[in-house]
Amino acid sequence: MSLKPIRSALISVYHKEGLAPILEACKRLGVQIYSTGGTQQFIESHGLEVTAVETLTSYPSILDGRVKTLHPKIFGGLLAIRNEDHLSQLAQYDIPEIDLVIVDLYPFEATLATTDEEAEIIEKIDIGGIALIRGAAKNFNDVVVVPSRDDYGFLLQLLVEKEGQSDLADRKALARRAFQVSSHYDTAIFNYFNTDRTGESFKRSIQHSETLRYGENPHQRGFFHGKLDDMFDNLNGKALSYNNLVDVDAAVGLMAEFLTEAPTFAILKHTNSCGVATRPTVLEAWQAALAGDPVSAFGGILIANTAIDLPTAQEIDKIFYEVLIAPDFDADALTFLRKKSQRILLRIKHFNIQPSSFKSLLNGVIEQDSDRKIETAEDLQVVTDKAPSQAEIQDLLFANKCAKHLKSNTIVLARDSQLLSMGCGQTSRVDALKQAIAKAHSFGFELNGAVMASDAFFPFPDCVEIANQAGITAVIQPGGSIRDKDSIDYCNQHQMAMVLTGIRHFKH
Repeated sequence: MSLKPIRSALISVYHKEGLAPILEACKRLGVQIYSTGGTQQFIESHGLEVTAVETLTSYPSILDGRVKTLHPKIFGGLLAIRNEDHLSQLAQYDIPEIDLVIVDLYPFEATLATTDEEAEIIEKIDIGGIALIRGAAKNFNDVVVVPSRDDYGFLLQLLVEKEGQSDLADRKALARRAFQVSSHYDTAIFNYFNTDRTGESFKRSIQHSETLRYGENPHQRGFFHGKLDDMFDNLNGKALSYNNLVDVDAAVGLMAEFLTEAPTFAILKHTNSCGVATRPTVLEAWQAALAGDPVSAFGGILIANTAIDLPTAQEIDKIFYEVLIAPDFDADALTFLRKKSQRILLRIKHFNIQPSSFKSLLNGVIEQDSDRKIETAEDLQVVTDKAPSQAEIQDLLFANKCAKHLKSNTIVLARDSQLLSMGCGQTSRVDALKQAIAKAHSFGFELNGAVMASDAFFPFPDCVEIANQAGITAVIQPGGSIRDKDSIDYCNQHQMAMVLTGIRHFKH
């Protein structure tokens, strides 16, 4: 497994939060620590012995701190391959090996967001730190690199659970993460220099632009104009792609409907939910959501409205997925999930939905208010002789939320706060219903006692007739057709309940 012990470390960080447990672990393992300036003082305040970089290089920090670690005695120990030739050169020039580098870069983007003062912004361009990250990442065969405080948990696991022993997979995963951090950092700096600066409008325009690997397809270029860091902590995995971003946006919009509910899990594919469930625990919610369509879940986007614990993480790990989003991850769950380095793990900071949405078309752009209406029991108008039961009302509202976030025309079938199936993106509402019934049966669901939601009204009674024959007992729809009475009459004749919301949720 190519295990390597961590015997020495260079620590140079801007933010000190979360560093103390790592220092305690280093002290217990007898790790030799090198450091500079404020980081050195912080380490010493925790009772650890530190060798100042200035002592090692025989040069003080110069040029107002612009030059501290840029010296052969630092980068020699960092970049040396642990072979006879390189090690003999280290011995010749009295250069110590460096097994671990912990760096937290100057906050360039945070500074950019708070000031227009160019001199202040320029001073937050990290030179030594970014060089340390790249050098350590390049030498991942022998060196462990921690490029951000977001990776402290991974390092702590190595120090505590593995007694400071790293294997090649650990080091390579951290190297990959290091180049992700450095790439993002350099892109932010490039965007700053590549845009005309006009005060506040400039700051808004570059918060922030990111070049994506490609667009919807490999032959299309792709860009993201915004600041994902305000919404997510990216805890693991590769950079988000164009399609990832579109799916993540759809997932966040859907889960925003369930923030006040019990643990809820959703699985999305191509922006459409193929599994949604609310249950007493997040594990049960995941299992019920997956049961809705375990085939489509492959390669999907997963999202929960509550923290992911270890049992849930272990079950999720049994399938392949692209992105997992949650408000938090238990420490042991995060450690477990990070074993698959390509999986994208996003800790969402808020579910705030933009007040407006935009779409470019023809020779311009259209804009509309975001669809933020969430129907409640008080909004429902019972229009049939039979009123829905309290359990059916709960299911009707659940199904209505799901229908709101599926492509029109759409039908949702649900029971016990679980999406049993859906038909969406159809040119006929009847086809959408038939698709939903067929999908439900294909995954072993009987529809007796289930409810149906439609994103728009029924112009004919054919849908409620088909639903009744399948075992559906209650229906929610916006109403508004001149032939609403035809569907209502059919429900009355067959002891079905129907409620109207008065709100249409088309999604083109």
